[in-house]
Amino acid sequence: MWHIGLIMQINDNITIQDWELTESFTRSQGPGGQNVNKVATAVELRFEADRSPNLPRSVKIRLKKIAGRKWTLEGALIVRVEDTRSQARNREIARKRLKEMIVKATHRQKNRIATRPTFGSQKRRLASKVQRGTVKSLRGKVKDDE
Repeated sequence: MWHIGLIMQINDNITIQDWELTESFTRSQGPGGQNVNKVATAVELRFEADRSPNLPRSVKIRLKKIAGRKWTLEGALIVRVEDTRSQARNREIARKRLKEMIVKATHRQKNRIATRPTFGSQKRRLASKVQRGTVKSLRGKVKDDE
């Protein structure tokens, strides 16, 4: 486990301190020849999101929803990257993904204003239901009129 020695700037208001981020390196899955068994190129970036004093509560709630299974019971967000065979490139990708998730969590979704369907759309919907019903009734068994 390694602490990253830099501050991550998300936007004008949010910065992530180095103590909030921890990196660990493991061997990557998949093809890579003889090198795959020797070099730890996969990166696991752990962000202590729940304990972060820099994230507002509303952002933490949205981030937890966006993260899904990447959010641990301790309140940490884990981003695992093993896309490339380069450890440095995987570190960049992990930081980029973390930043994208946090930026997405900063945007509040607009509340939907419920509206009534128009009279015309109601008529069209009912007409299509009637037509669909007649099509289905015509598929039934043919009766003998003898």
